[in-house]
Parts: sequence; structure tokens; C-alpha cells
Amino acid sequence: MKTMTTEGLIKKEGQFQYLEVGDGTPIVVLHGLMGGLSNFEAVVDFFPSQNYKVVIPELPIYDMPLTKTTVKEFALYLKSFLEFKKFDSVILLGNSLGGHIGLLHTKLNPDPVKALVITGSSGLYENSMGDGYPKRGDYNFIKAKAEEVFYDPKVATKEIVDEVFATVNDRMKLVKTLAIAKSAIRHNMAKDLPNIKTPTCIIWGKNDIVTPPKVADEFNELLPNSDLFWVEKCGHAPMMEHPQLFNEILFDWLNSRNI
Repeated sequence: MKTMTTEGLIKKEGQFQYLEVGDGTPIVVLHGLMGGLSNFEAVVDFFPSQNYKVVIPELPIYDMPLTKTTVKEFALYLKSFLEFKKFDSVILLGNSLGGHIGLLHTKLNPDPVKALVITGSSGLYENSMGDGYPKRGDYNFIKAKAEEVFYDPKVATKEIVDEVFATVNDRMKLVKTLAIAKSAIRHNMAKDLPNIKTPTCIIWGKNDIVTPPKVADEFNELLPNSDLFWVEKCGHAPMMEHPQLFNEILFDWLNSRNI
């Protein structure tokens, strides 16, 4: 997880490392496979001033044994984190793999989840980078792949590209990345979604090629208590490409649902 200028806000307690800012209803942010705190800087900056507590646990993406590197194990990790923090009423906000973890946690433990927010979530379908990993030594290839995640390729800064390049060139991280991708594909939630009654806000980039727009439509159709919002000229991470609009959509939705 990137600590950046918020390094002093990172807490380490027991097995958990997390950022926590503000007071009020907790918004627990779940980062994606190659994401981190820096992806949600605008959320961290905005929502504490609106009487929400923003909490971002560092998910043990590469720290679990290979046999436990699965979506379900991460959902169980989230459950243990919420219990550790004694959170009994939370908003879960997840991007990509984080959305999938949030959905599965909500299926398994609906009571503490007051609302669910998913953006570019896996769980139904995703077009992963996996096919390109044999070229992992080619920096320009990885750079092009990272840029494809966004509508505006400039959002894929050198820092982001360097991090992806380092990850796919670390053999064990690569093996675990592929294990997580396979777990996400296996753990399709199409049959589970109609039973998730939790209010759900779906915020999706119109130009997402990782989880294309049809995926958002399917989530919206299958989740019985959901609202779908589109972000134009936007790829897989609306909270990075259009942070102010993302915050406005989410804040207005929370108000409309009295959450």
C-alpha cells in the first residue's frame, strides 16, 4: 500500500495495517489487486469532512499462503478486520478485486454492511492482463497494459507502471497474482447477487475495458437494491480518473439513501 503524504496516518495493530481518518460512519475501502491507498486519495480527502470515517485496510494480497490466495480468504480477512475494529455498521467501497471481496463478504455476513459501493468490480467477468504476463520483462509492454486500464493513459504514471512492472517480475507475486485471477473467475457470483438485499451503489467507467459496461448492467440487473451511475471518458478506476465526480456521485447517493 502506498503511504505517500499520509504516512503518519497508517496504523499497525496486530496482524492489521490500515489507514483511518475522520469520525462517523466507517467507509471501509477495499483496494484492487495492484491498487493501494493512493488510488483513493480523493475519497480520503473528502469524506472525513462530511462526517464519515474512511478506513483502508491493507489486504494481504501477497502475504497469504498460495493455497489461501483466494477471494474467499480475503473476505474472511475482511470479516476479522471488521470484528477487530468492532465495526457493526459499515459502508464497503471496493474497486476491481476489492469490489468482489466486498460482495462476497456481504453475501456471507450481511448484517454489518449498511451499504455497498462497487466500481470496476470483478465477480461476474473481467478481462485480465494475464495473457500478457509471459512478456513480463518488457517494460514498454507492461506500460501499455497499465495505460489500457484508464481512458486517459496519462493517469498511468511512472510510479504506477513501475509498481506493476516490479510485481509481475517477482516470481512469487506473479504466481499469486495468477492464483487470485483464477479464484476470481471461479468465484462467479451471478447466482448469489439476487439474494444480496444490501443497498448498492454501482459507479462505472463508460470506457472500462477490464470490466466492460455490460458487466455493470448485469450487476445492476442482478442486485435487487442497486443504482447504477456512469462516468463518461473513464476506464477501470473512476475514483482515480474523475475523483471529484466520483465523490459527488457517492455522496449524493448516500444522502438519497439516508446512509
